[in-house]
Amino acid sequence: MSKSIALIVAAGRGHRLGGTLPKQYLPLAGQPVLRRTVRCFLDHPAIDSVRVVIHHDDAPLYAEALDGLALPAPTPGGATRQDSVRLGLEALAGDAPDFVLIQDAARPFSDAATIDRVLAALAEHPGVVPALAVADTLKRAIDGHIETTVPRAGLYRAQTPQGFRYADILAAHRAAIGQELTDDAAVLEAAGRTVALVAGSEENFKITTPEDMMRAEILLSLARESRTAGGFDVHRFAPTGDHVMLCGVAVPHDAGLEGHSDADVGLHALTDALLGCLGAGDIGQHFPPTDPQWRGASSDRFLAHARGLVEARGGRIVHVDVTLICERPKIGPYRDAMIDRVAGILGLAADRVSVKATTTEKLGFTGRREGIAAQAMATIDLPR
Repeated sequence: MSKSIALIVAAGRGHRLGGTLPKQYLPLAGQPVLRRTVRCFLDHPAIDSVRVVIHHDDAPLYAEALDGLALPAPTPGGATRQDSVRLGLEALAGDAPDFVLIQDAARPFSDAATIDRVLAALAEHPGVVPALAVADTLKRAIDGHIETTVPRAGLYRAQTPQGFRYADILAAHRAAIGQELTDDAAVLEAAGRTVALVAGSEENFKITTPEDMMRAEILLSLARESRTAGGFDVHRFAPTGDHVMLCGVAVPHDAGLEGHSDADVGLHALTDALLGCLGAGDIGQHFPPTDPQWRGASSDRFLAHARGLVEARGGRIVHVDVTLICERPKIGPYRDAMIDRVAGILGLAADRVSVKATTTEKLGFTGRREGIAAQAMATIDLPR
């Protein structure tokens, strides 16, 4: 079976988007551009591995951007993009693939269908480029004045990933040392090999300018949906105890709360709210009270589990809100600590977490100080 590797070229130093970071490390809808690009290939079933070529100064940026992804160590790049690609190809020689797909780091919308077309065409051609036919009228100008109109028939806009038979493109890059060629297809062409075209995608654009980044943000927003759900939990006071756990904080009190775990009503309600956003049942289905392993368990484990389920779906927690309902203990002195604790468990900024408290004016079981209730709301966004 053929082996295919994606080689992501991320050694550029372009700062045309502004700021101090190279564009591949800039955040795009909450994730670095490079991480989104890499995920296009990690998530594709026909890609066996992903390798990234980086600038030698960018190791810390790379580690932060791709934290948690199963990737081999990055390869240091060279002085030019062409040098960086060649060095990346040389690094693959120890476990040479049949095919290599060379991808721009700042092209985070390479869809599975485009990757499929490139791989399929490599069965018949040594090189393949996804491309779009030029639709606009083209003008050649000198000093701001049109010199001539260029016929657009047969002209295409090349994209990446550009696919190649590994041995062919490595040999072509070695032969092209010292030349300045515009892309990897041109390198293969210079070696006398043919390069085929397959259909590209209008969404598979390269981020170069601030306008491109704005377009990318809009495209991602259209591809996602917002979901909101609520959760509710109640625990009665135990006959003994000296504190209650509320939103991950031990609050002194003259009685504890009864429960199979630590009975943290705030975290339980919030866990159910996140599970509700996913349509993933409730806390009892994931952590049955009949299972002895959860006896006395810290409820931050339940909330972290719900966060993991959101992230596994490609989702992002936007905001959470918890209301604690009780006559005693007083919540106010511990509110900031609760916010910090919840924010830490969910990986959120503190201003995305709300913790409030109220009473029932001495009505009902909370008014009689028989227990504590909590209700929570969570908002997430998910890929459609």
